[in-house]
Amino acid sequence: MPHRDPNLLGRFIERYVNRENPGDERFAAFSRAYVDNAASDNDRAALADLGRGDALGDGFSLYVNAREHYGAILTITREGAAVLGLSIDDPDGSPRVQAQARALIDQLCAEFSSPAGCAGVELAPPQSRQEWEDDGLVQIRVGELPREAP
Repeated sequence: MPHRDPNLLGRFIERYVNRENPGDERFAAFSRAYVDNAASDNDRAALADLGRGDALGDGFSLYVNAREHYGAILTITREGAAVLGLSIDDPDGSPRVQAQARALIDQLCAEFSSPAGCAGVELAPPQSRQEWEDDGLVQIRVGELPREAP
């Protein structure tokens, strides 16, 4: 999503994240910071630990347990966008699972009013526009992000 929207983040969490057992204690801090807009200094410190430590900005990804998929990923990019993702287990590289991934991208884009989506094997979620544009591990790409403002 080109802009992180607390309502859309909350909808994604409600629909896809296993809130009873998120698998990462920082999920509560994420929810307070990006859904409820009520983060404490402790919440911000907990989320700061999620960055890659590459000094390129403050993008981060939070990997949590999903309700019906292998996992769910919540990413806030360096530019303030959000990348929402679901992991599908595919140990055999099945064409059926690749078709499922394509359908899931289309579903998520429609459900969360996102102009674009991508998928790949062991593809880390992009934490910046530059990473989004890198096709290195991308196997499926749908749509386009709006151009950046000059």
